[in-house]
Amino acid sequence: MRLSRIAVLGGGPAGLYFGYLWKRRHPEDHVDVFEQNPEGATWGFGVVFSDKALDFLRADDPETADAVSARMETWRDITLVHRGERVVLDGVGFSAVGRLDFITQLTERARSAGANLRFGSVVRSVDELAGYDLIVAADGVNSLVRRTYEGDFKTSLSYDDNKFAWYGTTKRFETLTQTFVESEFGSFNAHHYRYSPTMSTFIVECDRATWLRAGFAEKTEEEGRAICEKVFADTLEGHPLVNNKSIWRNFPWLWNDRWSHRNMVLVGDALHTAHFSIGSGTRLALEDVIALVNALDGEPRDLRRALEAYETARRPVVEKLVKAARTSAAWYERFAAHMKLAPLDFGHSYITRSGRIDDDQLRAMSPRFMARYDANSLVSSTSR
Repeated sequence: MRLSRIAVLGGGPAGLYFGYLWKRRHPEDHVDVFEQNPEGATWGFGVVFSDKALDFLRADDPETADAVSARMETWRDITLVHRGERVVLDGVGFSAVGRLDFITQLTERARSAGANLRFGSVVRSVDELAGYDLIVAADGVNSLVRRTYEGDFKTSLSYDDNKFAWYGTTKRFETLTQTFVESEFGSFNAHHYRYSPTMSTFIVECDRATWLRAGFAEKTEEEGRAICEKVFADTLEGHPLVNNKSIWRNFPWLWNDRWSHRNMVLVGDALHTAHFSIGSGTRLALEDVIALVNALDGEPRDLRRALEAYETARRPVVEKLVKAARTSAAWYERFAAHMKLAPLDFGHSYITRSGRIDDDQLRAMSPRFMARYDANSLVSSTSR
């Protein structure tokens, strides 16, 4: 097997990182990265990573990990705001970086390694990629390769019922914060965190009934933004929300039961999605790329066996994280019902939502929160 010509569809984190990593290891090979948007154009605001999410990258590529980490905003706690009370979950660290900043860094690394970056290039048919030895589909949920061969990839797609819109704001938040509020329309939640010294991500979420009562279905993007600013006026403290393709959508659950077909292979959101509430989408995409490159290097003479090795090694890890993401998303689908809980009970319900953490683990991870929670539980039980 000789992979002298590789096509990568998608100039997001996964596609750019594959271009960089492959060219760094195989400078003699030719890698074309096709991205339909112009260079420097991106949607969204911040990219968030859990406290240990970059450990995988540091193990394989410490240079990139150090470069990315140097640009990140970091914090050690999560804050929940419920009924106006702030509940701090200590010891739950996260980091964030601007999506454009992150993509710019990866663009520079891929280009410096010798990848041919073709921004503003729209590939309309897989037939246009004839002659490439390998096609890496890193082009997201609407992947051309996957849509062309959905039966071969055994694709399944479903949607959550909750609605969400992705904004930015100039308001700086000291930690990753979840703010839950009641409004005239129903219950809203905002996921917000800073990703630079002057900007934060601000994701607004509500159930479908609330979304319909607020009239978002008939509102323009600007009108919808104005409603969200009003709902979260106390949180924003006079700061505006910023649009960037901030349309209301339902979270898509995408899964492919087969990860490769012929000389085509899926990575990142083209292969699987994980709910934004666990902050692992970009991490999973980069890990996919590392696993794919390692598998291709491990089976240098047989592409089919290399792609099978990629799936065999990576699938159990992805399935575990996607399962946790589904459990987390199910909690958010019913967050209005959870809001009936008192703030500390609500915090406990939130932090245990994925089913991966029990109380003993919490006492070790978040001792200050659990001290408050245990004391409150003791008072509640003795007063009955």
